[in-house]
Amino acid sequence: MSHTQVTQAKARLNRSELAVPGSSPKFFEKAAVGSADAVFLDLEDAVAPDLKPSARRDVIQAIGDCDWGDKTLSVRINGLDTPYMYRDAVDLLENCSERLDLIMIPKVGTACDVYVVDALVTQIEMATGRKKRVGFEIIIETALGMQNIAEIAAASPRNESLHLGAADYAASTRMRTVQIGGANPDYGVLTDPNADGARDFHWSDMWHYPITQLVVAARANGLRPCDGPFGDFSDAEAFTAHAKRAAVLGCEGKWAIHPSQVELANNIFTPPADEVAQARQILRTMKESEAAGAGAAAMDGKLIDYASIRQAEHLVAMADAIAAKG
Repeated sequence: MSHTQVTQAKARLNRSELAVPGSSPKFFEKAAVGSADAVFLDLEDAVAPDLKPSARRDVIQAIGDCDWGDKTLSVRINGLDTPYMYRDAVDLLENCSERLDLIMIPKVGTACDVYVVDALVTQIEMATGRKKRVGFEIIIETALGMQNIAEIAAASPRNESLHLGAADYAASTRMRTVQIGGANPDYGVLTDPNADGARDFHWSDMWHYPITQLVVAARANGLRPCDGPFGDFSDAEAFTAHAKRAAVLGCEGKWAIHPSQVELANNIFTPPADEVAQARQILRTMKESEAAGAGAAAMDGKLIDYASIRQAEHLVAMADAIAAKG
């Protein structure tokens, strides 16, 4: 391990994060009693400009009035390039209850963007005497943000997670798609002809690069990497494939833009029982190996060592957190 040690953000379950429009109070109670690990009340893209003041008031009231149980509760404020952001932060933190856990900052382009919100939030907390420090969720959804993702991830001790905003990222980089996530039949690899002259075309994952970059930046700074929205909420099979890819690459969870996606995400980002059992066995085997004075061991015909311990510990910790939640 490097001499530079990574400080881990507060541990939270983040398998599913349900987006709820701040202008739709009728959905607040349903989200509060649902099974999502996290909920963010949206003041940004899901709210029309004329409705932003009333949505802000409704969100502030709901934070204190609804019973959010053990969910992580976040609010997505408007971007720094709008006339709404400062009022979102001021009104929210001056008036909402201590139940608020996180603020989600959209379209972050540079570390300075995070610094601005941090400075504002810090002053409000000091002035109002808020006891619980609010954390930050950061959405990377522009080419500028992806270019500066490492600096953004390290920009504030309030940072807890990084998220990919697929639609705005696609618009910013001018990708040839109008979907929110998903595949494109033009993005693939054509094989060389075989003996009969036939060739195969294999679709590839157009989101592999941004997700990988996001995971690396998040993990290097002790943050949770989370995949963003998948627009076609009527296609559970495609959502599942998209989420599984993110899980394999290291994401801890995925957004749900519709309640039907919550259980899908929870299931996909819950470690399979057989993998958890194997991880527990690795920890037992390595403990026995250490007692015998060895730094490595064999299990089921495969080498396991201290790197195996770290992998197993992460898996077991998540499984235990999910079991504790019930």
